[in-house]
Amino acid sequence: MQGSEEKEINVVDPTNEGKGGFRATMFIFALLTFESMGFVANMVSLVQYFLMVLHFDLQTAANTLTNFLGSAFLLSLLGGFLSDTYINRLTTCLIFGVLEVLALVIVTVQAYSHDLLPKADCPKDCVRGRIAFVFYTSLYLLAIGSGGVRGALPALGADQFNQKDPKEAKALATFFNCLLLSVVIGAAVGVTMIVWVAVNKAWYWGFFISALATAVGFIVFALGKPFYRLHVPGQSPLLRIIQVIVVAVKNRGLALPDTPNELYELSDKYYMDSIDSKITHTNQLRCLDKASILPKDVEPQPWKVCSVTQVEEVKIITRMLPIFISTIIMNTCLAQLQTFSVEQGNTQIMDKSLGHLQFPAPSIPVIPLVFMAFLIPLYEFVFVPFARKITHHPSGITQLQRVGVGLVLSAVSMAVAGLVEVKRRHQATKHPDEPMSLFWLSFQYGIFGIADMFTLVGLLEFFYKEAPVGMRSLSTSFTWLSLSFGYYLSSIFVNVINKITRKVSPSKKGWVEGLIPEDLNYNNLNLFYWFLAILSLLNFFHYLYWASWYKYKTEESIVKLDDGGGGEREREEGVPILREEERSGGDIKCHHSEEKEDAPIFHEEEERSEIDLKGRQSEEKEVKN
Repeated sequence: MQGSEEKEINVVDPTNEGKGGFRATMFIFALLTFESMGFVANMVSLVQYFLMVLHFDLQTAANTLTNFLGSAFLLSLLGGFLSDTYINRLTTCLIFGVLEVLALVIVTVQAYSHDLLPKADCPKDCVRGRIAFVFYTSLYLLAIGSGGVRGALPALGADQFNQKDPKEAKALATFFNCLLLSVVIGAAVGVTMIVWVAVNKAWYWGFFISALATAVGFIVFALGKPFYRLHVPGQSPLLRIIQVIVVAVKNRGLALPDTPNELYELSDKYYMDSIDSKITHTNQLRCLDKASILPKDVEPQPWKVCSVTQVEEVKIITRMLPIFISTIIMNTCLAQLQTFSVEQGNTQIMDKSLGHLQFPAPSIPVIPLVFMAFLIPLYEFVFVPFARKITHHPSGITQLQRVGVGLVLSAVSMAVAGLVEVKRRHQATKHPDEPMSLFWLSFQYGIFGIADMFTLVGLLEFFYKEAPVGMRSLSTSFTWLSLSFGYYLSSIFVNVINKITRKVSPSKKGWVEGLIPEDLNYNNLNLFYWFLAILSLLNFFHYLYWASWYKYKTEESIVKLDDGGGGEREREEGVPILREEERSGGDIKCHHSEEKEDAPIFHEEEERSEIDLKGRQSEEKEVKN
């Protein structure tokens, strides 16, 4: 059974040696650049496509886009779960990438075919029957494809840096900044070139370029396979979480031991031969510690006891949840910049000219994207080294501090958006012959772009570094899940606020409703922006509480011990150790360390300190599974 144990423990692909690093991530950055061209271009322009081509009203167009984006980011959980459990992250990205390209092809065909589009004189409810089937099939196939890719890709990129190597671990923050820079560069091309082609030439040409760019991105990404470090999927992270909860409930009547050293933990040999790290016990959420109590005369089995490390994994995920929830409001604000802010620019009173060129309203986000393209290298090469000297933190500031800065700036962005809308509406109603420049909208976009630079990278790095090894794809998907909930919440806010304000406003109209962009001149979009600004400010204080409460993961240090071969291996202090003293008969004796009197115990009976090889190996294998 010795061989089977080694196979169970060795969850790293043995062919990974010499791979990884920035050489491997270059292929990932290329994919992100090409894929972001089409995805971000569609994010900012689809609402106009819905209004002008499919004849949706303003509210339906905004809600359709936010529901689509919400579904896309929600489905990142599917990609994260599959890549942690069943198929490796590279394969996951390629499978979902094929679906994404296929969806863009269908969107292109529909935009090209007059038979699959509503008649130009259709007044309302134009998307029905075959048109509706093709439209919603392509839209949600695109959501599945793009969401699945996002669930696995950031973790695949971060896997190229070994967290147990100090030099490579330090490079992880740089990787996430480069990841965002790749997205920004691709998005900048998308919201200028692709959006301009779609709006001024033909929508199907814009979708075709998006499909082509995405396909090229995945081809380049696949070519990088020889350079990637690939982690073999392990036990289902959801199953490990459920095991802890079930065992803790079963043991709810047991008293916790006086010291955490008496809780059950796997041997050092397991952790020395595995990529898994032993996680230090924490005193938060102690009710879950009951899952690590091994009653007298009970054999260690997965549904009877969980190791301290497994319990701590569940504690980490639980502590992450309030942080995750605190970022949802920010992404609700982001949804407004991709819907109502675009429609602000589409009104007749906004001057869209840039010299002799007519600048499409959906291309306004290029302004913050250009800022971010300069700010990200500045942050990485100037701010981080400067802050590192002061804080002595490898990333300059902690991930949670970075997220907090972004949350504050998102509130400022919504406040500024409200002020700009007041000026725009005043100009439209009082001085319609004096057009207001479209570039006034760049203030709200620019501030939010900087906020996104702080928060998105901070969350990705936070969820990856804090997550257990077997849950990293699922954990980084929390970043996209926050986006998903933010978009869904935007739809709810729009519907609820319109319903309430229709009843209380003298005009009997909702704050944000209408059939055409010009209806914005007679509603109260500014009040909706300020409502989100106040909500964002309150949410920041909510975030501060949970960020202060959060305890970062720490891994137990390893000390040296004799490995029987003249050399030394590492072990964690105060944990029962396995010493291979009798190989000939296939027996191994388990001795408690004599260095510490409070060494962790598995059983109260002293005579059970020795177990045979098969029993010990099967116990560890079952707990691992």
